[in-house]
Amino acid sequence: LSPQKYYPPDFDPAKIPKLKLPKDRQYVVRLMAPFNMRCKTCGEYIYKGKKFNARKETVQNEVYLGLPIFRFYIKCTRCLAEITFKTDPENTDYTMEHGATRNFQAEKLLEEEEKRLQKEREEEELNNPMKVLENRTKDSKLEMEVLENLQELKELNQRQANVDFEAMLKQYKELEEEQRRKEQE
Repeated sequence: LSPQKYYPPDFDPAKIPKLKLPKDRQYVVRLMAPFNMRCKTCGEYIYKGKKFNARKETVQNEVYLGLPIFRFYIKCTRCLAEITFKTDPENTDYTMEHGATRNFQAEKLLEEEEKRLQKEREEEELNNPMKVLENRTKDSKLEMEVLENLQELKELNQRQANVDFEAMLKQYKELEEEQRRKEQE
């Protein structure tokens, strides 16, 4: 009980009715578009980072490792069609539900391709001990090439670093003075 307020002697906090909020209550939040998307009704492009006033709700009967999944409702900037997307904690991303299509993502495809290649290589190495040796020699050869290129670049920088700018300026001034003398003569 707070000392700033007056509570009558017959006050009973248990008699205060509890506020019963529905489980699927929606909140209004300000958020940015998490990815590039294109509205299905009008074809408007909505770029990543565009700010929206969105309605947010907890998705019922969907949980990932104890984390609640949220659904967001935004409106298209041109035609005001409703677009919805959900959080995807499994892939630390968002999934498009409806109202728009998610645009092509080159980086994500590249990462997936790299993971797939790494997995294939590991599986191959488990089955074939010769492949392990071949991959090691390839890696070491590649590393040697990289080191050689780095060394060449270092040498090139060293050569360029040996340029004496003071001497060049001095030489230039002497040439200028010589030209002035010739002109005066």
